[in-house]
Amino acid sequence: MNIDYTIEAPVVEGRLTIGEIEQLVAAPMETKPDKKFYIALSISGSFLLFGAVLLALSFYKGIGLWGNNQPVGWGFPIVNFVFWVGIGHAGTLISAVLFLLRQKWRTGIARFAEAMTIFAVICAGIFPIIHTGRPWLAGYLFPYTSQHGLWVNFSSPLVWDVFAVSTYLTVSFVFWYIGLIPDFAVMRDRTSTKIKKTIYSTFSLGWRHSHRNWQHYEKAYMLLAGFATPLVLSVHTIVSFDFAVSILPGWHSTIFPPYFVAGAIFSGFAMVVTVLVFVRKIFDLEHIITLNHLEKMNKVILATGMMVGYAYGMEFFIAWYSGVEVEQFVFVNRAFGPFAWAYWIMVSCNVLIPQLFWFKKIRRSVPVMLIIVIFVNVGMWFERFVITVTSLHRDFLPSSWGYFTPTIYDIGILLGSFGLFFTLVILFTKALPVVSISEVKAVAEGAQPSHGGTH
Repeated sequence: MNIDYTIEAPVVEGRLTIGEIEQLVAAPMETKPDKKFYIALSISGSFLLFGAVLLALSFYKGIGLWGNNQPVGWGFPIVNFVFWVGIGHAGTLISAVLFLLRQKWRTGIARFAEAMTIFAVICAGIFPIIHTGRPWLAGYLFPYTSQHGLWVNFSSPLVWDVFAVSTYLTVSFVFWYIGLIPDFAVMRDRTSTKIKKTIYSTFSLGWRHSHRNWQHYEKAYMLLAGFATPLVLSVHTIVSFDFAVSILPGWHSTIFPPYFVAGAIFSGFAMVVTVLVFVRKIFDLEHIITLNHLEKMNKVILATGMMVGYAYGMEFFIAWYSGVEVEQFVFVNRAFGPFAWAYWIMVSCNVLIPQLFWFKKIRRSVPVMLIIVIFVNVGMWFERFVITVTSLHRDFLPSSWGYFTPTIYDIGILLGSFGLFFTLVILFTKALPVVSISEVKAVAEGAQPSHGGTH
């Protein structure tokens, strides 16, 4: 019996040998940074510095510099927090879930998605701390030892966020590092610089490419993938509880957990595509991060975008079906009130524009997909803005109604978070393998033994 071991859509294009794959992935780390690297780093670093200065002024003068006020006590910080936690969801999904489902197309993008998860969660973790107004007291969000008799308020959703996000960050970091160990060993064997060899040797933990090493590695990677998979659902579910456990109209809804999870995967995949489009071009990785990878991610964006659109419709239906006038008013106010412009930006970017991915030519057109995923990221930020602000700015008493206007400090700190994110991404591309060398070599042509037959 002849067995066909070929793959319909090759994971690695261009018939690259194992040595060529290793050389291609290692090239950014072995060559000196060029002008493009310094230009990109200076742009992202400028945004980071701008945000850091405005954040320092907020520490010095107080958060009264922000647009937060009565009745909108939650403004940009919580919006940004939910947005960045959502961006971090794609990494765990691509790495852990697709690994457990044995999807080989994840190999070219998993490493980068894992790194993006860590960077996005770092950006997200800043905002709840600064939103309290007293970031130097953030240590009280963690339980002290029992002999001190000081425990946190476990009935507070803020504490739930601390435990959920810190657990997610820890597991994601360990999962990312375990996957890097074989690649550290490859770089250790390739480099001739004593300092680099010492660093790579330290982080490779004595890896020798032996059968026993691979056996332990695969067990550990499988266990961590299984442990990380429930976090995809749990983390953003707990973040949604920040809103859902309140009794405020517009927030008190059981649809929030699945709605937030779908939106997180939606925005996370969009950000992965956004950055990978540039990475594959700048570092000549088109043969490893192929159009097939991007097309599959665009299909996920289309599917999760339809879920998000369904949730938008169900929110209005639930408000109407409840018969509660206040609930109905909140949703009518979202669509036709003072913040209607934000609502329709959200609907256009998240529901209408992604429908273009039904067409294969658009799914495989890099310039067009880049424009669409940028719109998706804009729309998902506005989704969090609409949920947060429109439910607060008009309360039960018309005399307490107000309009939220962000200040330069709000906008600057948001831009600073993007500067931090992209600065970490740019440094990552020069310091560590963007693509998992060991995983890509394993699915490359010629990596598996031949069993005869026509192929």
